[in-house]
Amino acid sequence: MFWYLFSWAAFSGAATGLQWGLERAALIHQTMMWSINPIFTAALLIVAGLYQLTPLKAVCLEHCRSPAQYLAQHFRPGAAGAFRLGWRHGAYCLGCCWFLMALLFAGGVMNLVWNAGLAVYVLIEKIAPYGQLIARMAGAAMVLVGLWVAAGTYGA
Repeated sequence: MFWYLFSWAAFSGAATGLQWGLERAALIHQTMMWSINPIFTAALLIVAGLYQLTPLKAVCLEHCRSPAQYLAQHFRPGAAGAFRLGWRHGAYCLGCCWFLMALLFAGGVMNLVWNAGLAVYVLIEKIAPYGQLIARMAGAAMVLVGLWVAAGTYGA
């Protein structure tokens, strides 16, 4: 369990560093921590949407959707086995959700509605019977919205 949490803590540290860099680059609002640059927002949406369509996302989602099965199949005794199990499962869950978490920079890290919406989406993706299909449909929608945001920026 510790190594699973450690993988998420490491990701959080990296995201915090990225946040500071994005603030300095004037891409996100310093207080609300949401994107103030439509091109950056469009790029986040498009890249996150494309990632939703990749085989890597599908593999990670499959492992993350059934943690008990993963733990039962990959259990190894001892501290080294626990380390490997926690680290690998944490990596799969990170692989499943990291780009969705990056969307917090688009909608606002401090935006409670955006946070809740992403949390509900992740939950649906992980527990709904057709999670892989939902991930792909959401990915296509993210790409379309990203293109719409980019077109609005250039069309203005």
